[in-house]
Amino acid sequence: MPSEQSSSELVRRKLRHIDACLQPQSQYQSVTTGLERVAWPYLALPELNLADIDLRRSFLGRPLSAPLLIGAMTGGAEKSALINRNLAAAAQRLGLGLMLGSQRVMLERPEARASFQVRAHAPDILLIGNLGAAQLLRGYGADQLAQAVQLVGADGLALHLNPLQEAMQTGGDTDWAGILARLHEVVPQLPFPVLLKEVGHGLGAATARQVAGVGFAALDVAGAGGTSWARVEQLSEHGAVLSPGLCEVGIPTAQAVREVRSVLPTVPIIASGGIRSGLDIAKALLLGADAVAIARPLLESALHSAEAVEAQLERLMWELRVALFVGGFGSVDDVKAASLRS
Repeated sequence: MPSEQSSSELVRRKLRHIDACLQPQSQYQSVTTGLERVAWPYLALPELNLADIDLRRSFLGRPLSAPLLIGAMTGGAEKSALINRNLAAAAQRLGLGLMLGSQRVMLERPEARASFQVRAHAPDILLIGNLGAAQLLRGYGADQLAQAVQLVGADGLALHLNPLQEAMQTGGDTDWAGILARLHEVVPQLPFPVLLKEVGHGLGAATARQVAGVGFAALDVAGAGGTSWARVEQLSEHGAVLSPGLCEVGIPTAQAVREVRSVLPTVPIIASGGIRSGLDIAKALLLGADAVAIARPLLESALHSAEAVEAQLERLMWELRVALFVGGFGSVDDVKAASLRS
């Protein structure tokens, strides 16, 4: 296990990340999600009642009131605990899912566990834990992954890939040789659903082919176009983006969904990365996503109250409902059926 000093630095990094994410410079500057180029159908005679549009969707065997998860954000500090409590309470009220931030800090600093333990605020939601896949090369195995899930009462675990972010970090995990073999070794041992996700630079066809036989329950493409975690890392460490070109590298979200769906036609996909509206959600579903995750747009609200988060999520759900209404879709299932035909 890391020294007390390195564990303390991990907590400080979490706080710096929150501050960096709130800066406009943390967002991609030249790359967009590509969703703005996806046409959404418009039907002037929809023969539907807006109030009857059905947003319900099942994901990983759990019911959701809409195909929407709150994406992974933070954990490990008092400010992180406030954010996670407010996110969890909003998810509980609305019947949505929640993905936790990286739990490595809580495994290495038991006093940080409370910032991740949100079940008391959200006993019924789909809750997904989170660890870095690179830790499988740093002494972590099935026991540590199971502990991350058990300690917070999660329903499953996301393993995140973040090589570009790590390369931007002084002392980051930059030796990834052998990671695929470790995924093949560890993931089948786990008795709960395991997801694979990026942090905002995108999963594409090549990665989908690499992991096709691992046994992941779902993939979160976390595409480029929203928060660049390479930018976050440089802002956090240097106070400025020193390598702007490298920080713009990534697979745009729309492209990532298309590529992963073409390689893995039956594996559930979460679209995330720059999702900013209900129309974005609708377009991602039409491209082949099964659910969508949103993080950065909720961060500032989560620092204030659960009610503020809830209001933002309700707005997104209303926009999604209107998009389906004018597109001639009576339900999310109808959009999914259309995506399969396209």
